This record gives sequence, structure tokens and C-alpha cells, in this order.
Amino acid sequence: MPPSMADRRLYRGSSAEERKAQRREQFIEAAIRVYGAQGYRHATVKAVCEAAGLTERYFYESFSNSEELLVASFQAVKDFLFGELEKAGAGSPGDALERTRTVLQAYYELLQGHPQSARVFLVEISGVSPAVDRALVAALEAFGELLSRTITPRTRGGAADDPLLRAGVVGGVLHIGLSWISSGYTRPIHEVVGAALRVCLVLNPGVVKPGRGGGV
Repeated sequence: MPPSMADRRLYRGSSAEERKAQRREQFIEAAIRVYGAQGYRHATVKAVCEAAGLTERYFYESFSNSEELLVASFQAVKDFLFGELEKAGAGSPGDALERTRTVLQAYYELLQGHPQSARVFLVEISGVSPAVDRALVAALEAFGELLSRTITPRTRGGAADDPLLRAGVVGGVLHIGLSWISSGYTRPIHEVVGAALRVCLVLNPGVVKPGRGGGV
């Protein structure tokens, strides 16, 4: 039986929505490349459209302005990054200390392996507008929660639940990454991870078992 007119409209509508969603993803991927290469403040809508291979008409179909695209790009990077970190932690067979080390190793490897995404996550999102800052604050809080869950998987409370300490730890982990990137990745990654791990121990100092000789 041929589809009804209503069915055909539904199919056409679904197809149109799928195409719109695909174009939106093209813009986000293009924005990450453009912002990562030349910076958000030096990028134009035209440059992003050219990188996406789409016209400005399609840009405004999905985004009201460049800030909205910046937030969407940041969210895409954040979702990918945090997803990879969750997988790294879940796949680590060690104790809480070793899981945290594994997560940090994955984090810095991702920053090094995806420099354009790293710039969007660490640099371009900061200080654009209050709306963009809210997206950043929410992401940093989520990062703090992820690190806290990793280093204190069973016993919560105390330092691990202190939002100020978590914010300080996240700031330290991020700034270690920024310093490493700015240096051209001159320090070996295990040294970078070791420095960040010592910062994370603020959340759970007791995770270092006697007999480690103070080392992490």
C-alpha cells in the first residue's frame, strides 16, 4: 500500500530534520577547526561557513549568532572529552590512585592528540560573555565531579565534596595542561600526569597507601 499524504509529509519532515541536524554537526566540526586554528575572536561566520562547505543561510538555520555556535562547539568537545575519560577510568584495573592516574593520562593524551579541540576547551571559551561563561562553569564543575568520583569512588565527604577544593583541583589540572601546551609539550607526559596527580590528592590524601615512600 502506498504511504498516505500524512505519511509522506512525515517522511519528508524527518528527512529535512535529519539534513538540518547533519548541517548543524558540519558547522560544529568546522567551528572547532577554525577556532582551534585562528581563535574565536578572529573567526567570522563566513570563515566557518566556508570550512563547513555551507552558506550563511544554513548557519542561521541552526545558530542565532557566533556565541551560540561557540557554546555548541565547546559542548561537543566537552562531551567527547568527558566520555573518553569515563571510559579510561572504567577500564582501569587498579585502585583509586591508579584510576586517577589513568584518567589524567587520557586527559593529557587527548589534549596533545587533538590540539584544536584543546584550544576550544581551554582557551577560546573563556571571557566571551556571561552566557558562554555559564557553559564553562558548568563544564568545570562536571570535571571536578568526575575527578572526585575517580579518586574517592566509595568514600565521599570531606575534601572530595568541598566545591572550592574541587574548583582548585580542576584549575590546577587545566593550568598544568596549558603550561605544557605552551611549552610545546617539552616535558614527558608521565611528568605532567604526575604533577596533576599530586594536585588531585588534595581531594583524598589517604588514597596513598603506606609503603609507597611518598611517591605517586
